[in-house]
Amino acid sequence: MLIAVCLAFVDQRPQVDALTGEVSTDDRTSRLTEADAAALELALSCAQRWGGEVLAVTAGPPAADAVLRDALACGADRAVRLPEPPSGLAAAVAAALAAAVATAELVWCGDQGPAAGSGAVPAFLAAELGVAGAFGLIEAVPGGASGRIAALRRLDGGRRERLAVTTPAVLSVEGAVARLRRAGLTGVLRAERAVIETGTAGPRAAGPGTHGVRVGLPRAYRPRPRVIAAPGGASALERVRALTGAGAATAEAERRIAVAADPEQAAALILDALDRWGYGLPDGVAR
Repeated sequence: MLIAVCLAFVDQRPQVDALTGEVSTDDRTSRLTEADAAALELALSCAQRWGGEVLAVTAGPPAADAVLRDALACGADRAVRLPEPPSGLAAAVAAALAAAVATAELVWCGDQGPAAGSGAVPAFLAAELGVAGAFGLIEAVPGGASGRIAALRRLDGGRRERLAVTTPAVLSVEGAVARLRRAGLTGVLRAERAVIETGTAGPRAAGPGTHGVRVGLPRAYRPRPRVIAAPGGASALERVRALTGAGAATAEAERRIAVAADPEQAAALILDALDRWGYGLPDGVAR
C-alpha cells in the first residue's frame, strides 16, 4: 500500500513591513505546520499498522527540501518535490500534487495551508484524483482492517460528525489530532544523505482563473442566519410599523407627557393612564 502525505513549506515568522504592508519570508524560519506534522504522523502510523510505503510530497522552491528531509528522518520512505505553480491557486497546487500521488491509496494533508490558508487544496486534490474526501478531521484512528479509518469531523454550529473512511480517499486533519514523533539519530543521518526526487506538474495542472480560491486567502466567518418571526398586522402599514418599531416610539412619547397638577388631580391622571395601558385596578377596588 502506498500512503502519501502532502506537506507545505511555510514561514512560521513572516515579517510585515509596517509602511507598505509587504510580507517577506525567510527559508531559515520555514518548516512544517502543526497540521502537516499531524498528517505526517498519521501517514506513518497507517504504514506501520497496515504495512506499506510512505511518500512525502511538497510543491515549492528547492529550500522546501527541508520539510521533506524532516519527513524522511521521521520514517518516510520517499520524498518528491514539485515546482509550485506560478498562479498560486489552490486548484493548480492540487493538480500538481495529484500527478505525484495518483497511485497512492490514501493521501493525508493538513487542513491549514500557508499563512492560515483556506484549506481548499485537499478538496481540490480529491476532485483531481476522483476519490472520496474527509476534511477538517479532529480525530482519526486507523482501524484493524487495512484501509479503514474511524474519523471525527468538525461541523458548523459546534456539531460533530463520525465517519468510517475506506480507501481510496484524501483526508485533511487539524494540528491537534496527532503529535509528530521525534526523529532518531539514524533517521536524521539517513535523511541527510537521501536523494530528493524532483518532478514537474502534470498536464492536468490548472491555469490562472480556473478556480477562484487562492492558497492563503482565508474566508471571513459568516454566522448562521437567525429565524425571526413574521411581523403581525392586518395591513402592510401595520407590518412595516411592527418591523421598524415606529409605533413603539409614538406610544413611548405619549407616556412621557409632562403635566402640572395638584396631588389629587395627578393621582387621577396616573390611574387613567394605567387604565389605558391595561393596568386597571382589580374588580371591587374603588379609586
